[in-house]
Amino acid sequence: MRAMTVTTTRISSDEFLAGDYPIGSELIDGVVHINDPGFRHQRLCGRCYDALRDWTRTDAGHGEVGWGGNWVLSDSHLYKPDVWWTATPPDGTRHDGPPDLAVEVRSPGTWRLDIGPKLAQYRASGTRELWLVDTPASTVLVHRAGGAEDLVEIGSGEELTSPLLSGFALEIDALFAG
Repeated sequence: MRAMTVTTTRISSDEFLAGDYPIGSELIDGVVHINDPGFRHQRLCGRCYDALRDWTRTDAGHGEVGWGGNWVLSDSHLYKPDVWWTATPPDGTRHDGPPDLAVEVRSPGTWRLDIGPKLAQYRASGTRELWLVDTPASTVLVHRAGGAEDLVEIGSGEELTSPLLSGFALEIDALFAG
């Protein structure tokens, strides 16, 4: 469950997309990284995805949810969020620009990237909200663009909500159950 750096020479997003990299690869500051997440990581991603998917199905105007994809945030940053939501559904195999909401679930090998360069690039590229799911702490760190509540930590006994998602709620205890 460790991340591995695949390239040491910096490449562009176009070069990354033209390459043949393993599933789970991302381009972070021009360097290819791959991650092989564990089963708990996958369960938490699934629970976030299911909650967002269920919410999107409650109204035709609730956008689209997915995972992975090729989100080109700059020439040297191409991310595949664990889960994403966007008000405007993307098309094709590449999307230039960020999702409105990105979810990154903590893995031992990638957390330093998630809370460091990836967080900075999500913010710089205009991601409106980022959920960093901290598995050891059983909390979600919510980074919102602008406003007084730029960083919120949601923990046990609380619900994860979002100003982007009217009526959405995910119980933190249910997210981390089992």
